[in-house]
Amino acid sequence: MEFKSLKNIESSFRRIRLFTMVFIILCFGVVGIVVFKSYQFAEQQRQKIYVLDNGKSLMMALSQDISINRPVEAREHVRRFHELFFTIAPDKNAIESNVKRAFNLADQSAFNYYKDLQEKGYYNRIISGNIQQRVEVDSLIADFNNYPYSVKTYARQFIIRSSTLTIRKLITNCSLVNSVRSDSNPQGFTIEKFNVLENKDIETVER
Repeated sequence: MEFKSLKNIESSFRRIRLFTMVFIILCFGVVGIVVFKSYQFAEQQRQKIYVLDNGKSLMMALSQDISINRPVEAREHVRRFHELFFTIAPDKNAIESNVKRAFNLADQSAFNYYKDLQEKGYYNRIISGNIQQRVEVDSLIADFNNYPYSVKTYARQFIIRSSTLTIRKLITNCSLVNSVRSDSNPQGFTIEKFNVLENKDIETVER
């Protein structure tokens, strides 16, 4: 009888230990779920911006990860550089103004290409011939999987003389690195290793 009683006591302790272990595991499970949900809720709240509208009401705006827009900003940066650098009027001050703004978007490689054109008398011929030049970017191919980002640009140059219009094929490549945003560089990129791969006439028409 005494042995049976001891056996029952031992079985009871085993059940108590089992119930205790199950209870502890459930507690840890509940705590884990609560912590996870709290973290998830905090992340969702960080994606929201509350804006005070004239001190009267709150409007909620969703914030976006800045990296989502980087490819778009990169293409716009390269497009803007080409527009500034290759759009030329027969006016020295206008040329210098555009080129100076383009230099804010690029490194020494763009300046070197400008100096090369200048030494060859390219800009003097534009001014003396009263020639207008503008550029249209057709497409940009960029690799955003590797940093610095490699960008290849396909564009057309329109060289407008008093009697003719010449269309040129323009292909360039460059690398993009992240930079500090500013009024003169709103996208926050810098063009490096700028290089003109091809620049040749494809058509000339009478005006």
